[in-house]
Amino acid sequence: MTTATQMKCACNSCLCVVSLESAVLKDGQNYCSGACADGHKNGQVCGRTGCTCNAA
Repeated sequence: MTTATQMKCACNSCLCVVSLESAVLKDGQNYCSGACADGHKNGQVCGRTGCTCNAA
């Protein structure tokens, strides 16, 4: 049996894979950052290198 330790951020536009230990948990979903978990309020991006989720 294999246990997952990482998964894709639950934000649809995000490309990040997040460790389940460090994920931001919101509504049962795992996100890589508070910006993704909050739905990119005010156009915030997740800030991870190479990811441009919700960038204008």
